[in-house]
Amino acid sequence: AELQSDALQASLREAQAQAVEADAQARLAELTLRRREDLARERVVSANDLDQARRDLVTARARVDTARAAVARDEAQLRETRIVAPIAGTVTARHVQPGEMLEVGRKVVTLADLGRLRIEAEADEADAAALAIGARAEIRADGFPGRTWKGRVEEIPESVTLRRLKPQDPGRPTDTRVLAVKVAFAEPTPLKLGTTVELKIAATPGR
Repeated sequence: AELQSDALQASLREAQAQAVEADAQARLAELTLRRREDLARERVVSANDLDQARRDLVTARARVDTARAAVARDEAQLRETRIVAPIAGTVTARHVQPGEMLEVGRKVVTLADLGRLRIEAEADEADAAALAIGARAEIRADGFPGRTWKGRVEEIPESVTLRRLKPQDPGRPTDTRVLAVKVAFAEPTPLKLGTTVELKIAATPGR
């Protein structure tokens, strides 16, 4: 995404033109100095004229540095108008509209890496001792009867939280505390982002 930057782009073009002009003036000042040095050796020009040519070259080079600094400043400001995603992914939600004013820290879009889907599941805290990183998981989805996919436990939090998902068994309490376990698919899957699935995680022996 890119913020509106017409004024900055115009300023950059102007700075670039000034840098080209300053560079040309510096080259002319160098040529003038060499000519006056040649003439000074032949005693055609005075020492004052030679000193003036040297001062003109110093001034011209300073203008080149100033012009290049202005270009670098405008380029840096222009880069700040571009919003670069931290990952390669697919936009799954847009939170602002084109032309809308943004505050610092406001969310612009939601990105997802659809090539690496993960499942967030809630495991009862009573089962925490049987969970382990790398444990095998079997994944099912209602829209694909008879099909299963393999997965592995990738993340187990250090603390429990209140249950957010409604248990499939209506007899189970809803106010229990759970571990928000993350499971990664171990094989390609046609499942879409946001699909509800059922997980069976293999218990780890001896835990």
